[in-house]
Amino acid sequence: MTAAIHVPQGAPLSRWLRLAAAILPVAATAVVGSMATQAEIPGWYAGLNKPVFNPPNWVFPVAWTILYTMIAIALWRLLGTMPRTGPSRTGWWLALAAFLVQLVLNAAWTPVFFTAHAIGAGLIVVAMLLVTVLWTIRLSWRFDRIAAWLLVPYAAWVGFATLLNAAILRMN
Repeated sequence: MTAAIHVPQGAPLSRWLRLAAAILPVAATAVVGSMATQAEIPGWYAGLNKPVFNPPNWVFPVAWTILYTMIAIALWRLLGTMPRTGPSRTGWWLALAAFLVQLVLNAAWTPVFFTAHAIGAGLIVVAMLLVTVLWTIRLSWRFDRIAAWLLVPYAAWVGFATLLNAAILRMN
């Protein structure tokens, strides 16, 4: 393994602004997910055929609370590694863009799957989300390995969600 590239870092945001910039988009994503699922879990979702490996409903909010916390910490760390100058700055912006794209895909999946009841379209969105989370990990790695590692459980969960979505599509 190669060592992380040392890049000069600046303080693009104050501590509090950086904290808000990390928490607010992740919290907004969580709120969208919660709003899209609450009414659908006891109704539409309960009526679907699900595979034997489908976890009990209580597992999802617990898992997502932990994951969203880790995602926000990863974003907070990434925001603190912005290079002041040089070619690394473009790579940092690309890592940040990938991070934000995966949050948008995360926020999009729940309304597509739960609100629109579009299981096939949901599978496409969650598969794109998985690819984007893995890409975000790869791009973040050179700037902050802890931030990248914080996203690994998220990638694993999204991989599981992709498998679950595919199984539900096949069974319904």
